[in-house]
Amino acid sequence: MKILSRTVGPFQENSYLIVDETTGRGVLVDPGDDADTLLEMIASAGVTLDAIWLTHAHIDHIGAIEAVRRVHPVPVHMHPADRPYYDELSARAAIMYGVPFEQPTAPCTDLTDGTEVACGSLRFTVAHVPGHAPGHVTFTGHGVSVAGDLLFAGSIGRTDLPLCDPRAMDASLARIAELDDATVVYPGHGPATTIGAERQSNPFLSGRARTVKR
Repeated sequence: MKILSRTVGPFQENSYLIVDETTGRGVLVDPGDDADTLLEMIASAGVTLDAIWLTHAHIDHIGAIEAVRRVHPVPVHMHPADRPYYDELSARAAIMYGVPFEQPTAPCTDLTDGTEVACGSLRFTVAHVPGHAPGHVTFTGHGVSVAGDLLFAGSIGRTDLPLCDPRAMDASLARIAELDDATVVYPGHGPATTIGAERQSNPFLSGRARTVKR
């Protein structure tokens, strides 16, 4: 497995390309902006793109969907609770922030908590972790978690935006804290980190001891 990334757009969002080197298949996670940059990443990797996965549907995570799909007409996978953002609220946010935005029109395949999604021969488990957004999910497998705006190096996603829920965020942080310390976290913004590093230094995760299941 290989995970490539590009930081795109005015919000400096991380878009990821998960590559199954065995089969040459790939999945694009959170294509937020700068479609040409993302298309070049896909082309350079030499993969066949199978899908777009969304951790959530905020403007900075979905802005390049339409442009990418004109070249790669793949399905979009998203938790249904984020439909308000996907259908309307992100376009409103673009107007508020004064940034270009192309409304995605692709139909979405619903993601649900606990299901598996595939990238070639790779398998990732979907966890529904609301708080930053009602339909926020993570994709975890093979020692990594693509965590969107749930957990950053040293911080977490905002909980003061429309449809955010601070209590749900706290429960979602408790859930990601259950992952092994060695799990590499690929966040929606900023550098990659590990669960262990965040448990030791992130004020939002420190003190959350991992439950040992017997």
